Amino acid sequence: MRTEGLMLVGPYANGKTMIAERFAVEHLRSSPEQKVWIVQTREGAGLGHFYASILQALRAPGGDLWDVGRKAEQLDHLLATLKPRVLIFDEFHNALRGRARDVEAVFAFLRRIGRQYDISPVLIGEVAIYDFINATSEMASRFDLIAVPRWQYEETYLMLLDSLEAALPLSRGSDLSNQPLARRIYSLSEGLIGEIVAIVTKAAVAAIRSGSERITKTTIDGLRHVPISHRRNSPLRESLL
Repeated sequence: MRTEGLMLVGPYANGKTMIAERFAVEHLRSSPEQKVWIVQTREGAGLGHFYASILQALRAPGGDLWDVGRKAEQLDHLLATLKPRVLIFDEFHNALRGRARDVEAVFAFLRRIGRQYDISPVLIGEVAIYDFINATSEMASRFDLIAVPRWQYEETYLMLLDSLEAALPLSRGSDLSNQPLARRIYSLSEGLIGEIVAIVTKAAVAAIRSGSERITKTTIDGLRHVPISHRRNSPLRESLL
């Protein structure tokens, strides 16, 4: 049976890395051997950078970045010895910013580790990963997709706010899932979980400092939080010029 790969694709600041790390930690808790490794994909094109990312994840010395042949031999030895079953490549879109032949070389490596070492690759990052994988039928047939989209304003989002509120060290209830407050947080966060958590955390700190011990719409507005999509042209940016 040919090994299957996986794409975990979605916008920035939306919890993809957290999902991968939680999966790896749960694996370590249940297995005496480490079969899941997380690779932080380096910036830069070509196999040299890509191999160096994997060697670093496997806690091996990197050596000369440009001696690709030597790195390939070292990596083959490590994969044969450690026998990983899953390699998770976080920020994999970093490997897709080079020339077409560099990207194809990376894809050829992913195909080879599945065939030779029975390793399933997991590619985490932005939508560019989906576009590159599905550019050819050969790669598209090897990877399933798990989408991590922005949160929608629905019951699951309100449940998330309730969960966050339960974890806050405030002596008074804030009722974050109440519509006016929930709508305001959603608007500022643009549905990104990283932004949601940041807004709620900052608001909790402000509530403690003010002595009110609860988050209100006034507390949220007082943060003057600028949504990510507006930061390029925000007044704060203009003041830095």
